[in-house]
Amino acid sequence: MTEQLSNLWPAPLATRPLNATVTVPGSKSLSNRYLILAALGNEPVTLVGLLRSRDTDLMMGALEALGVRCDVDTTTDTTVTVTPPSSGRFNGNVDVFCGLAGTVMRFVPGLALFADGPVHFDGDEQAYARPMRPVLDGLKQLGAKIEYHGEVGRLPFTITPPTELPTAQVRVSIDSSGSSQFISGLLLIGSKLPGGLRLTHTGEKTPSLPHIRMTVADVTGACGAIEADESARTWTVEPRAIQLSDKVTVEPDLSNAAPFLGAALIAGGTVRVPHWPETTTQPGGLLPGYLEQMGAKVSFPTIDGVRYCEVTGDGTVRGLGSFDLTAAGEIAPSLAAILVFADKPTDMVGIGHLRGHETNRLEALVNEIRRIGGVAEELPDGLRIEPVPSETLHEANMETYADHRMATFATMLGLRIPDIQVINVATTRKTLPDFVGMWNGMLA
Repeated sequence: MTEQLSNLWPAPLATRPLNATVTVPGSKSLSNRYLILAALGNEPVTLVGLLRSRDTDLMMGALEALGVRCDVDTTTDTTVTVTPPSSGRFNGNVDVFCGLAGTVMRFVPGLALFADGPVHFDGDEQAYARPMRPVLDGLKQLGAKIEYHGEVGRLPFTITPPTELPTAQVRVSIDSSGSSQFISGLLLIGSKLPGGLRLTHTGEKTPSLPHIRMTVADVTGACGAIEADESARTWTVEPRAIQLSDKVTVEPDLSNAAPFLGAALIAGGTVRVPHWPETTTQPGGLLPGYLEQMGAKVSFPTIDGVRYCEVTGDGTVRGLGSFDLTAAGEIAPSLAAILVFADKPTDMVGIGHLRGHETNRLEALVNEIRRIGGVAEELPDGLRIEPVPSETLHEANMETYADHRMATFATMLGLRIPDIQVINVATTRKTLPDFVGMWNGMLA
């Protein structure tokens, strides 16, 4: 308890309407996909605007263990040049540490197929609860040997690549209901297989389809090799050489914009985020439309050649009733923070897979909403939030479960509820290295 109390951060209360511009770092999802694709190529790739956070540093550390060079620009640490091994083979007989990063633990195992020996994977203790089996079952179907050192289907494990990769197209079937990352992890390596890959998702629903479309677009940009049949839940990857352009610019992380843009609804006022793309494969691109349904005024002004997303609220929030969030479950915690203050209940559905994220996010959200005097319950495939009068909401020490989105969720509540204390706000460094500074700057 003493350690917990020494690790409390008082979430700032909004004392007046906001008027702020917040620059959001690069997309974690795109950053880690580009790092993988660059490593799978033959020529160096310079990534500009790369997110520098724990997750991307873990990814670069994993690639370096496999023999990939990641050279950080000495003047701009968000510019990184990735140089694949000259041999075209990754190092075997090495250890890869995944931390708690889903993209590392689910994307890097595929690279072990092209290593010259076994690759051992481990991570944070909390990562042992995160499901891994579908992507590993897929690699087994491609000829890899998987040795588990704990619970089957979880970290830690060792992957031994096959002596020879299959020369004919392999048909792989997995149930990716628990995470779109299982599909993405296999699609990223598909074109490097001598015979290509035909991947079928056997589950009834496809979680976070925009993330899969992002992977398809990125791989297509690198080698033009994927044919997607989403109705049949099947993706076909032709065998082709992978090579990104020699310079790639990373979009801002639109999902990480959610706490800041959502703050305008909770506190009132206007928040704008620059460099908002006109089109994007990021699920966070759906955020402005969601906020508009909740009562925000949303516009996209261009100032000095830069396109902004500008959100204005007046402190009132419309509940959404039954709301399907399948396409963008990662922003559920931010939407949940806003909906605590809504005028009617909301059932966010299509997000049952959040139980397998950094923590069981559905359980965590229910626990923390109840902790402040709110009303929430888990649904089989989602979360129900039933607003209560604001005066019944009260101060609390908010758990974050080593989950960056639970930390930003708690901080958003503190805009309107006095004396919210966030335990271990530093977990936001996973994707936002200076979240506290950005948040204080928005409120200044």
